[in-house]
Parts: sequence; structure tokens; C-alpha cells
Amino acid sequence: MKIYAIVGAGGFGREVAPLVTQMTEISSHENFEILFVDDHFQDKAINGYTVVDTESFMKMDGDKFFNITIANSKTRQTIAERFIELGAKPFSISASNAINLSHNIIGEGAVFCPFTTVTSNATIGKFFHANLYSYIAHDCVIGDYVTFAPNVQCNGSVVIENHAYIGTGAMIRQGTPDRPIVIGEGAVVGMGSVVTKSVAPYTTVFGNPAKPLRSS
Repeated sequence: MKIYAIVGAGGFGREVAPLVTQMTEISSHENFEILFVDDHFQDKAINGYTVVDTESFMKMDGDKFFNITIANSKTRQTIAERFIELGAKPFSISASNAINLSHNIIGEGAVFCPFTTVTSNATIGKFFHANLYSYIAHDCVIGDYVTFAPNVQCNGSVVIENHAYIGTGAMIRQGTPDRPIVIGEGAVVGMGSVVTKSVAPYTTVFGNPAKPLRSS
């Protein structure tokens, strides 16, 4: 028996669960179960999937796999490290119409929602989230625990460091191999922003062109 856990029964988890069902039905000839793991959710089932807490999941018999559908990247990292330590293995989730074109390196635990694209020669770290209609173009380097909201346009030769968050509809200008656009660790790019130059770590930018938000 293989057990596939979606950690987090919130909105994103409920969006992703059907993708896991499609993947396992297509690729698996063995018995499997798909469930939610959520230590704070009170219902025993949601959208037809059983909900259990972490302790119950870890006590189940079978090969245990997990992915994390929680937006907060630091929380994702904490959960990932804990589950791996307890013996569960990460698995990646990809919609049937997500496109992975050529010579890309993608870390464990990624989520690629419908209509997402990675073109060529990109490197993507662990537990990356790519929401609906987002894309990553050639020669980009994406760190661990990075989040793309829907419809992010990440053009070529861009570096996005660990724990960065790119908001819905944001566009990142193409860099060059010798001068990539760099989005620093923990930076936040606001919804609809157009990033034309590098963003410092732990900085929030917004607008067209994107500029750092200033305290009033």
C-alpha cells in the first residue's frame, strides 16, 4: 500500500488533491490511498478525502509519501524536514497539462498546477509552488521553498533565491547570463508588479516598475 499525503487541507490543498488522484490513477498499478494531513482541521473528511493528523499518518502501515500545500514557505520547510526525519518521502505533483520542455532540473516536492510551463535549462529547488498559468523561461535558477502565485511570468536568466514569494500576475524582466535579474531570499513581489531590476533580500516591491514599499 502506498499512502500519498497532502499536508494542508486548506484551499490550495483542495485544488491540488484532484491532480494527485489523476497522477496515481494513471501511473500506479498498486493499491494506494490519498489523504489530507492537517493537525488543525476538525472534519474527518473533505471533498471525499480522509483527513488525519500527523501522528495518525505516521502510524499507518505502508509506504508514506507527502507533499505540502501550505503557502508560508518557512512552515513548508519546517514540515518537510520533520516528515523526512520521520521516514516519509517527498513526492512532486504535476497537472497533466503542465509542460516541462527540455533539460530542466526540478527538486523534490514541487507542485505544478494546470497550465504551468518550464521551458529549458532551468534549475528549480525543493518544494516549489507554481500556481495556475505561471511559467519559468530558459536558464532561470529558482531556490528552495519559492512560491509563484497564479500567472507569474518569469522570463529567462532570472535568479530567485530561497523563500521568495512572487504575487499574482507579476512579470520579471529577462536578464542576461552575465547579469541576471536576482530576486533575493525572502523577498516579496506584489501582485501585478513588473520587475525590471534586482530585488534585495527580505524586501517587498510593488508597481510598474516595481519599487520597494516604504513605511509611512
